[in-house]
Amino acid sequence: MVEPLIIGDLVAKVPIIQGGMGIGVSRSSLASAVAKAGGIGIISGVQIGYDEDDFENNCLAANLRALKKHIEIAKANSNDGIIGINLMVAMNHYEEFVMESIKCGVDIIISGAGLPIKLASLAKDSNVKICPIVSSAKAANLILKTWDKKNNTTADLIVVEGPKAGGHLGYNKNDLENLDSIDYEGEFTNILEIVKIYEKKYNKKIPVIAAGGISSGKDVKKFIDMGASGVQVGTRFVTTYECDAHENFKLAYVNATEKDIQIVKSPVGLPGRAINNKFLEKINSNTPKIAKCYNCLVSCNPKTTPYCISTALINAAKGDIDNALLFCGHDAYKINELSSVSQVIDELISEL
Repeated sequence: MVEPLIIGDLVAKVPIIQGGMGIGVSRSSLASAVAKAGGIGIISGVQIGYDEDDFENNCLAANLRALKKHIEIAKANSNDGIIGINLMVAMNHYEEFVMESIKCGVDIIISGAGLPIKLASLAKDSNVKICPIVSSAKAANLILKTWDKKNNTTADLIVVEGPKAGGHLGYNKNDLENLDSIDYEGEFTNILEIVKIYEKKYNKKIPVIAAGGISSGKDVKKFIDMGASGVQVGTRFVTTYECDAHENFKLAYVNATEKDIQIVKSPVGLPGRAINNKFLEKINSNTPKIAKCYNCLVSCNPKTTPYCISTALINAAKGDIDNALLFCGHDAYKINELSSVSQVIDELISEL
C-alpha cells in the first residue's frame, strides 16, 4: 500500500513531488498533470513569462502576469490536486513573486538557491505551506532556528536535495566531481533528527523529502525506508509528453550518454549539472558577449558573468539546444524514451 504524503491539511495520494524546473520546463502543463495523477505539481517561477509578448521590454510585469496565468491554469486542470511554486532566493524581486504566488492561491512555496530566511515572514498571514530546500543539516538548522526565533513558526515540509540533482546545486564543484566525498544519507538522517525538535515544539508533522538523483522505484523505496515522507523528482518528468519544454530538450535527455553529463559553472554562483553540447564547448573556450541583461539574479553582473543564464535556459525551453544550457540530473542518461506522467509515477511507486 502506498502511503499518502500529508502536509497539514493537504493530502497527496502518492508521495511524489515533481521538482520545479526553469526556465519553462515545469509550468502549468506538467504541474497540473502531476497533481492530477495524485502527486504534487510544482511550477518554476524563474522567468516564467519568457514567451509573453512584452517580456523583452517589460520583464517583471510579464513574469508576474504569467505566474498568475500558469497557477490558475494548473489549478483548473489538476482535478483539485496540489499545486506549488518553486522560487529561487537568488531571483531579483523574490518578495514580489512570493506575494503574488500567495495572492494567486498556490498551495506550497518551495524555495532554495540560497537560504529562504524571509519566506516565513512573507507568508505569515496566509495559508500557504512553506518549504525550504537544503543540502545540509547546518542549513536546515539555521533556517528552522531563525524562523522559530524571528517568526514563531516552522517549516511545513523540507526538501533535502542531494548532489545528484539537476540545476543549481548547494555543493562545491570538487565535491560534485567526487560524489563519494558527500555523505548525503548521513546529512538526511541528521536533518530528520533536527526536524523532530520543531515537530515537538509546534505539535505538527513536518515531512522531510528526499531529492536529487531519484530515478527509479528502488530509489524511492530506499528513502522512504530511511524515514523520508516522500521524494522530489525532476529529471524523470522532463521526458514526459506533458512537460512544458520543447521536444528537442526532452530528446537531448533521451540521447545523452553518461559521459555527456557535466558539472558547469553558473552565473548564480553555484555549480550545476548539465548535458554537454555546442553551447558548453563555446563558453569553455571564450566568454560570449551579453547582448541583453534581464536583471534576473541578485548575484549576476553582466560585465563579469560567463554567459547570460536566462538566454541559455530560454533557448533550451524553445528547443534551440545548440545555444542552450541543458540542466539535468545525474541519471538523465538512463532515460531512453518519452513517456506520460502517469507512467513515470506508476514506476516510481512500484516498489512501495
